[in-house]
Amino acid sequence: MSKLTHFDGKGDAHMVDVSEKPDTARIAVAEGHITMSAEALDLIERGDAKKGDVLGVARLAGIMGAKKTADLIPLCHPLSLSKVVLDLETDATLPGVRVTATVKTSGQTGVEMEALTAVSVATLTVYDMVKAVDKTMKIGGIRLLLKDGGKSGRFEAPS
Repeated sequence: MSKLTHFDGKGDAHMVDVSEKPDTARIAVAEGHITMSAEALDLIERGDAKKGDVLGVARLAGIMGAKKTADLIPLCHPLSLSKVVLDLETDATLPGVRVTATVKTSGQTGVEMEALTAVSVATLTVYDMVKAVDKTMKIGGIRLLLKDGGKSGRFEAPS
């Protein structure tokens, strides 16, 4: 079993020292979804939500969330992100919205937390924008699909 790096020899939480690690190209992809009533989904698809373009605002919120990850997760390193892409697709089979975030950087540590935060913030924004119609919405399935770069190499989640 691998050692947890966010704890020192005494068991105290600390920020990992990445100063000796070389800069490498890093990428992470995460996904999640929000389920809702057919009425709420229809409202999003028609573009009739009172607060505006739900998917457009959620996309921007996810990008902003990725950029603010170090402010939200105590032991994350602040990173200079080179790319953040949010894909939001309505899905009548849920019914709801599926969200995928892709984050890239060149640096000493990975961007998995940024991708996961982007998905989380985007789905929370969808909730906020249509909660007047459906307070029973559920956010779920948030997980890392892919990470590549750095010492640990490539990870792909099983299907």
